[in-house]
Amino acid sequence: MPFALVHYHEVALKGRNRGFFEQRLVHHLRSSLKDLGHIQVEALPGRIRVTFSEAHTVETIRAQLSRTFGIVNFSFAQSVPIDQFSTDLTRLKEAIGREISAYPFQTFRVTTKRAEKRFPKTSVDVDREVGAYLCEQTGKRVNLSHPDLTVFIEVLEKEFYYSFKREPGPGGLPTGTGGKVICLLSGGIDSPVAAYRMMKRGCKVVFVHFHGRPYLSRASEEKVRDLATLLTSYQLYSRLYLVSFGEIQRQIVLKAPAPMRVVLYRRMMMRISEAFAERENAWALVTGDSLGQVASQTPENLRVVTEVTSWPILRPLIGMDKIEITKDAQTIGTFETSIEPDEDCCTLFVPPHPNTRCQLEQVQQCERMLDLRGMVEQAVEQVELAECTYPEYSRIQV
Repeated sequence: MPFALVHYHEVALKGRNRGFFEQRLVHHLRSSLKDLGHIQVEALPGRIRVTFSEAHTVETIRAQLSRTFGIVNFSFAQSVPIDQFSTDLTRLKEAIGREISAYPFQTFRVTTKRAEKRFPKTSVDVDREVGAYLCEQTGKRVNLSHPDLTVFIEVLEKEFYYSFKREPGPGGLPTGTGGKVICLLSGGIDSPVAAYRMMKRGCKVVFVHFHGRPYLSRASEEKVRDLATLLTSYQLYSRLYLVSFGEIQRQIVLKAPAPMRVVLYRRMMMRISEAFAERENAWALVTGDSLGQVASQTPENLRVVTEVTSWPILRPLIGMDKIEITKDAQTIGTFETSIEPDEDCCTLFVPPHPNTRCQLEQVQQCERMLDLRGMVEQAVEQVELAECTYPEYSRIQV
C-alpha cells in the first residue's frame, strides 16, 4: 500500500505546543482529503503519514499537499517491515533494488533518517549498506554532492519507508493556528497575495469586498468571488462579505474636497471592516498596501488611514514592489483572474489629482460633516455574505 510521508519544519520548533500544531495539520489534511475515500491521516514521530489505496488519487493528493500550509516537503513512499530482533536489511535493499530500475540515473546517493533510535544500525550504516548493494546491482556510482537520484530512507519503530523524490510544500504554519483576520479584498493583484501570506502564517482569513453598486455593475463582485474561491483551496472554508460602497462614496463626494476623497474612502472602509472584525471575533485587519505604490499608500496617507482604527492593521506586502507581488500572484494562481477587466469601486468618484500628503486635522474636519455612524450601519445592514467551501461555492443573502 502506498503512503505519502509529510514533513514539517516550523511546527517542529514549537516546543510544548508542538502537539497542538501537529493536530491542526492532521485535521486540515483529513478535511481536504476526505472526499477521496479510504484515506487515513495519522501523526508519526516527526512526520505525518497519509495512507491511501487508489493509485489514481495520487495526483489529487499531490495537489492538496502542495498547497497545505505547514508542510515543508512530502514524498510518496513504500514500506518494508522491520524485524525488531534483526539488523538484516535484505528486504529493504531488494525492495529498493526492484523499484530503482524505473528511474533514469547515472549517479545516486542514499540518505537515511533514523526516527527510531533503538534500531541498532546508525543512519550512516544504513546509507553505506544500501548504497553498496545498489552499486553492485545497478553498476551506477555514488555521488554525495550532486547525485542524479537520491534514495530517501526513514527508519521508524515498525517499518522502513523509502522513496525516490521529495516534493516541496508551501511551508508556513497550519491553518487555524494564527487566529482569524479580516482582509480587504479588491479585484486587483495585491490583496489576494496579502491574504495568501496571512494564511501561510496560520491565519483564517475572512474577506471583505467593497463594490460600487448601485453606480457600477456586478463585474468586480463576480471577479472577487472567483478570487475568494481560488484562495479557499488553501484554507478550505471562507466567508466573503460584499459591501455596497457606491452610495457612501457619493455622500463623501458631496461633502468633501476632491483631493481628500481617496483617504476618506479608505478610512470608511476601515470603520466598516471593524464591524465585521467584531462580528467574526477577528484580531486584525489586513490590506494589500505596498509603500508608495498609489496615492493612498504614501507614508503620510497610511498614517492618516491607520489613525481611524484601534485594531491592528497588517500590511504583509508593505516592503514589496509590483514585480515581486505579481510573481507571487502567478505562483498562487490568482494573477490571471486579477488582471481581468472590471469596474472596481476604486475607479468610482476618484479625483484626477488626489492629495498624497493629507493632514489628519483636515481629514477629521471633513468627517465632521459626514454621518459616519449612519454610513457604517448602512453598509452593515445591506451587506451580502458568500460562503466558500472547497471545492464547492455557494452564496447566501443576509
